[in-house]
Amino acid sequence: MRINELKIEKTTNKYLKTKNYICRKRKEKRMKIKDLKFDCRHFEGHIPCKPNKLHDVQCDDCSHYDKNTSSIIVLDNKESLLQEIFKICDFTKQELVEEIPKIQTEVTRILFIKLGAIGDVIRTTPLLTKYKKEYGNCHFSWITHSPQVVPKDEVDVIYKWDASSVSVLANQEFDIAINLDKDKEACMLLSLINAREKFGFLWKDGHVNTATDKAEHKLITGLFDHISKKNTLNYLEEIFEICHFEFNKEEYMINLNEELSNQWKEKFKTLANSKTIIGLNTGCGLRWKTRLWPKEYWVELIKDLEKQGYFCLLMGGSDEDEMNRYYQSETGATYLGTFSLEEFISITNNTDIIVTPVSMMMHIALALKKQLMLFHNIFNVHEFELYGRAVIIEPTSGCDCYFGNSCSREKRCMNDISVQDVLSNIAALNKNLKK
Repeated sequence: MRINELKIEKTTNKYLKTKNYICRKRKEKRMKIKDLKFDCRHFEGHIPCKPNKLHDVQCDDCSHYDKNTSSIIVLDNKESLLQEIFKICDFTKQELVEEIPKIQTEVTRILFIKLGAIGDVIRTTPLLTKYKKEYGNCHFSWITHSPQVVPKDEVDVIYKWDASSVSVLANQEFDIAINLDKDKEACMLLSLINAREKFGFLWKDGHVNTATDKAEHKLITGLFDHISKKNTLNYLEEIFEICHFEFNKEEYMINLNEELSNQWKEKFKTLANSKTIIGLNTGCGLRWKTRLWPKEYWVELIKDLEKQGYFCLLMGGSDEDEMNRYYQSETGATYLGTFSLEEFISITNNTDIIVTPVSMMMHIALALKKQLMLFHNIFNVHEFELYGRAVIIEPTSGCDCYFGNSCSREKRCMNDISVQDVLSNIAALNKNLKK
């Protein structure tokens, strides 16, 4: 090699190393809310955008930025916010039935806005304990799509998300209002609510925004997968931080129909005949099929558990009905059919151990303080607070489809979780029952 060529090569290598270092440092730079491109055509508002999912790019260094000013919706007064909520949710004025509850003036009036997935509603309930500890006499209101799971003994007024509920809340006053959803309508509701203090996510400057800087971390991790993967806080730590608290293992709560639960307790005395009852929640809905364990594995597991003297109870919703009937026919395990959410919770309360993928069932089991074996693959494993009552089992080969609903592998990662490993974990949980 000639001297000039050597110099060029050294210079080129130095340039490439410098460029890679700069790119790496740029990627490692902590994203701030001021860096977000809310006016980008790709911006989703509550989930990662397509360029981030495909290329791990972030707003402060993204070649896919495509300005779209129509995505900025400036709503600068209560009436415009209310109108936009009605528009998004297809509410009509004819649906309104406004009856504002009377609240004692000497209590701390607190509103929770947590609309979304049932499991997320359940795992927000530890905040009730914290607020009661910090403020003493509290009056709690809660608006959600899933009022069935909100603990009615702890929450004074539970609102189902509809036109009347939104209108009633818009005309009340609160000391504290919390919104933990990033959906537009939830953010807009927090913005129009009359409250002395607000926490979480609201609508400001024409887009989703933070009520205080403590919500910035949760906003950013929800918008960028590559940042979310590095997060080591669990969900409870995150939402407590948003509310300016520190999480101290406050427990889940759930609405349990004690009378219905006791009725099932009597039925299981006959059905299970004093055997340890294992609830096998075989599915995870239609959205995240990447979390499903292979059918042949379930069949083998059930047969082995039955041989070991366990009472296997197949569980799930309407999406799992056909599959559970198949498992019943193949193994002889007990399948009782599908039930209302209230009855499903009551049945779960009478099990000893729950085996499930990450799903609503996981949160129900935690709220009911059951021993839990959790299949996990596509999420950040740090997300879950399990209170020392659960074991997580993951594919030995890892998972390539972070928050994905399709698998790119020829052999799905869930196939790497062996029946024997599941049996070993169940045996460990069974020992916990006897302590």
